[in-house]
Amino acid sequence: MGAPIVVIGAGLAGWTTVRELRKLDTTTPVVVVSADSADFYAKPSLSNAFAQKRTPAQLVSTPAAKMAETLNVTLLANTVVVGINVQSRSISLRKGSEASELAYSQLVIATGAKPIRAPMTGNATEQVRVVNSLNDFAQFHGVLQPDEPAPDTVAPKTVVLIGAGLIGCEFANDLVQAGHRVHVIDPASRPLAQLLPQDAGLELQQALTELGVHWHFGTTVQAVDHAGGFNGKSESALTVTLSNGETLGADTVLSAIGLRADMELAAAAQLACDRGILVDAYLQTSAAHIFALGDCAQYASAGQRTLPYVMPIMNAAKALAANLTANRTALVFPLMPVSIKTPALAVVVAAPHPALPGQWAADPAGESGVWRFMDESDAQRGFVLTGKQTARRMELSKTTVL
Repeated sequence: MGAPIVVIGAGLAGWTTVRELRKLDTTTPVVVVSADSADFYAKPSLSNAFAQKRTPAQLVSTPAAKMAETLNVTLLANTVVVGINVQSRSISLRKGSEASELAYSQLVIATGAKPIRAPMTGNATEQVRVVNSLNDFAQFHGVLQPDEPAPDTVAPKTVVLIGAGLIGCEFANDLVQAGHRVHVIDPASRPLAQLLPQDAGLELQQALTELGVHWHFGTTVQAVDHAGGFNGKSESALTVTLSNGETLGADTVLSAIGLRADMELAAAAQLACDRGILVDAYLQTSAAHIFALGDCAQYASAGQRTLPYVMPIMNAAKALAANLTANRTALVFPLMPVSIKTPALAVVVAAPHPALPGQWAADPAGESGVWRFMDESDAQRGFVLTGKQTARRMELSKTTVL
């Protein structure tokens, strides 16, 4: 029997690719390699779990062993890929102190993205947390909601949240709704400044303010220190110093300033990379027999963009599965509006390509909660809906030109 198809990464992109592949081919050997346990969970649920009182264990929808059994794959969990050898069509693995090699017939890179970390000083920078995986969430959950005498009892904590982008706003809504005190720091003048038109951003800001979120715009986090130093107060009590001179006390600090495609393996193997691993319309990288998708990929089919959302992964996985079975299929992305998980104000965004000339305009009919992105030829190329207007998602999608 020949070498297997190997998938690096057991997140949504990796597992969805295998699932789509098994719809077309039930027998070809497949190996999934994961640096963690490989349990299947919905990553978007990490930013709305506190208000729902869901524990890390409750976020797992299917244990890794069940995924492997159901999809008939060999799973190498808690195994790190340390290198890709394009010439020999093999990967180098490490599990604990054991090293090994694994040949592949075709290789899928689904390594996801890594959190961007803002530069800062202080003696407690190692306590600045990120939540980009279930393991990250488990650690963060342990800080905010450790085992308590009464499961429904939450001791309010103060969280300083760095970043007022999509994930930052979702976490802010979730944490405040769960009873915590939240301060959001961002150098912009409003939330989601790069994604929403000004009035929509201000509407979201007002809704989250009414919920209890405290905003600190036009500034950045300069330093994070132990309050009182190592010989003073508890090490879990932090002092956050902002670039405008303001200081905030916090129980924990969460950074949510964005993600950067994890291209480390690909770059080391000399695959073409830019903001992500470059893939053509068939998800192939610059090397034969090697493909990529998900948060690590930069899609030719999306105008050379990275698309760190769920729907692009689902579409890419379906096309990739066909290509892995020699059914050459070009990836074509449909319009993919994004629902932002901020219950304080429902928001749906169909963002235009960032390089597209044009401007946001309020609804010509005077409807509040509706904005359209119009290009230079006055064609609608994107939209934003808030509140009750989100029910018009399908209607606006039909009038948007891709």
